[in-house]
Amino acid sequence: NSSESHNCAKSILTSDRLQVVVTLSEFFNETWEAANCANCLKNNSEGLSNSTVEFLDLFNKSLTCFEHNLQGQAIDESPNNYTEVCKNCNGTYKMLNDLYNNLQKLNRHGSESGHSAHLCIDVEDAMNITRKLWSRTFNCSVPCSDTVPVIAVSSFILFLPVVFYLSSFLHSKQKKRILILPKRIQSNASLVNIQEKYS
Repeated sequence: NSSESHNCAKSILTSDRLQVVVTLSEFFNETWEAANCANCLKNNSEGLSNSTVEFLDLFNKSLTCFEHNLQGQAIDESPNNYTEVCKNCNGTYKMLNDLYNNLQKLNRHGSESGHSAHLCIDVEDAMNITRKLWSRTFNCSVPCSDTVPVIAVSSFILFLPVVFYLSSFLHSKQKKRILILPKRIQSNASLVNIQEKYS
């Protein structure tokens, strides 16, 4: 009835006691927002953004590389020895990691989707899976190039107090202590002797 003030759709959706349809709708909307799903899409939500497509393509290439190098591993090698994976997939993994870091920086300033927040959950989960495989499963650790400067700076800072105290000791003037004996008042006996002389 169009004469009624309340919406017909609202009446149907909220007709049951549990309001199942409304509850499900709110749940999916909250999940969509919490997962930042809009950040994977273009502005008008017509499809995946170019950066998301590029990332997922590199992600698939990385997983394919991992799989290919695991199959090519010799049977007699230890299952914990993944040197082939680390060596052959290093370039792909590095490109994926760099792209992810760039997407994070761009997303802070406003992304293709027009939303500025975290990356969408699909991209974050894909990167988490890849990093876990790379570091924990395959144990492909890249040696830190900053080790030498960090050790040099730490040694310099630890050595500074020694230099300070040593230089202050060497350059300070060591004055010899001269004991000055205080002048004492003559005793009463000597005063009596002086008075007797003059009297």
